[in-house]
Amino acid sequence: MAEAILRTKKIDGLAVRSAGIHAMDGYPIASHAKTLIEEANLPYTAHSRALSLEDVNWAQLIFTMTETHKQMLLHTFPMAENKIFTLKEFVQPESSPDVHDPFGGNLETYRHTFDELAALMDMLEQKLKD
Repeated sequence: MAEAILRTKKIDGLAVRSAGIHAMDGYPIASHAKTLIEEANLPYTAHSRALSLEDVNWAQLIFTMTETHKQMLLHTFPMAENKIFTLKEFVQPESSPDVHDPFGGNLETYRHTFDELAALMDMLEQKLKD
């Protein structure tokens, strides 16, 4: 959902990729995520991808949704320490570091996370433009 929202910002010079720590290549995205992305008429990637070393080397910034995911990435890719942040840590450092994980939740749970991500992407857009 974060990837789809951020892509619509069309920030000059920004390329966006989404990959997961526990994702498996080629699996469809969560049906509730797909529903919300389609309701918002956003372009999206319909299948998941596992994070690779190539992704880490390609990225200038890597955002995780939780502190636990950040720590997992730091353990796996210590050479990328200077570019790995939780999304909230990067844009809203005074808040808790985690975006609510809707996995396994109902549509309203996903909607709550979608709305949170939309607000965070607005903040990210502003920070990247500054």
